Amino acid sequence: MSIADEIKKSFKSGSALIKLIYINLAVFLAVKLIGTFITLLQLNTGFSFVTWLAVPADLNNLIYKPWTIFTYMFLHQDFLHILFNMLWLYWFGQIFLSYFDSKKLLSVYIVGGLAGAAIYILSFNIFPLFDQILPMSYALGASASVIAIVIAISVYAPNHRISLLFFGPVPLKYIAIVSIVLDVLSIASSNAGGHIAHLGGALFGYLYISQLRKGKNITKGFDRFMDKIFSLFKPKEKFKVTYKRPMNDMEKDIEYNKAQTARQEDIDKILDKIAKSGYDSLTKKEKEILFKNSK
Repeated sequence: MSIADEIKKSFKSGSALIKLIYINLAVFLAVKLIGTFITLLQLNTGFSFVTWLAVPADLNNLIYKPWTIFTYMFLHQDFLHILFNMLWLYWFGQIFLSYFDSKKLLSVYIVGGLAGAAIYILSFNIFPLFDQILPMSYALGASASVIAIVIAISVYAPNHRISLLFFGPVPLKYIAIVSIVLDVLSIASSNAGGHIAHLGGALFGYLYISQLRKGKNITKGFDRFMDKIFSLFKPKEKFKVTYKRPMNDMEKDIEYNKAQTARQEDIDKILDKIAKSGYDSLTKKEKEILFKNSK
């Protein structure tokens, strides 16, 4: 089996977590390869594959690229960026799957990413601090989606412990608190948009679990939509045509005798039951069998 075949098999048989990691890696490699190809050929077309997939903060730009609110959460430009995001996704995704199913993981990842994009865009269009950089601001990366999963599982299982280097076993609630505090403090940094998007994902993760505890699944509509999308790619079941050879007279006699023997055994059991417990002890089905065979 080739490496490509092994990857295909791993992708098909893997959980939503594995599929999400594969998609992120595939997009990263595709962007890098296309960028290298453009550089080698010195194609100065002015087209940027990254800005075509990253979500812009400027509404005038976003209106022409609405797909970016979805694609940005699978897009990474730097190796360390995707490395740390995928490590966090894998570690906390595994914990998430120990409590929930793959469908919920996928919902939290995607809707958490959408929430991160919404808060990012809203903030950059409301606060005067971002007026100067609004036209050239873009957000990319899985961070908002990942932090949504981190916060969701931390709220659901706050005392679940994981071992950290130099710290030992640490409850998830402390990791969640530290993550949020760091994002709030980092809003004044050069990557304000990224940290604001993180807070959007974190907010969704918290709301998702708080509503789930009340018996409300706020991603129910999204789950149905994704089910319809996935159903389009499922192979249709093939009708199996079987041919049955007609029975000859001897085989018909054998089948008839078997049926008669089985029917007589049922009648004998019913008659024995009447003899022991009376007619009223028979069930409705037994009375029907007795009636049919008395004609």
